[in-house]
Amino acid sequence: MTTEGVDIEKRRFLTQAAAVIGAIGTGAAAVPFISSMKPSAKAEALGAPVEVDISKIEPGQLIRVLWRGKPVWILHRTPNVLAALPTLDDQLRDPQSKQSEQPKAMANELRSLKPEIFVAVGICTHLGCSPVYRPEIAPADLGPEWKGGFFCPCHGSRFDLAGRVYKAVPAPTNLEIPPYHYTSDTRILIGLSGEE
Repeated sequence: MTTEGVDIEKRRFLTQAAAVIGAIGTGAAAVPFISSMKPSAKAEALGAPVEVDISKIEPGQLIRVLWRGKPVWILHRTPNVLAALPTLDDQLRDPQSKQSEQPKAMANELRSLKPEIFVAVGICTHLGCSPVYRPEIAPADLGPEWKGGFFCPCHGSRFDLAGRVYKAVPAPTNLEIPPYHYTSDTRILIGLSGEE
């Protein structure tokens, strides 16, 4: 083989340029393929854990997030609310949450990891309606004994601000507490209990 008249440097440059362009093309083709393996936002909402920043939730404020297609409430309880919760025990069906669905760490009268932050699935345990947050004390429609809580407008079930169901209402059990844990002082991860 004769190499007369062949510019070796030019050939080397063209070979390297072709290799770089080929690598870029392969990367460009791979990005959509790899991205298609990532679950969609809808799929993530259906099962993936949800991380929530709770640093801006004011005392008394309730925010809602979606996890597994369900509304999840995050409530910043005030000291007055925390003081009132034990006074309701005789009005509740399951005040110690022994028959309710929650991780073991939340099976207490506050039903939470930290007293001031309450996390619950916002679905009534009767027929699946979404109760309304009613923080006011003794409103005319709920009576003088009402110390704030959640009221289900579908069939009248009532829950306190720990999601515990009152006696003599259609809902059979307390509100569900999802698995969750704190990833920092201001962030919680809903969907994993931290024990996995």
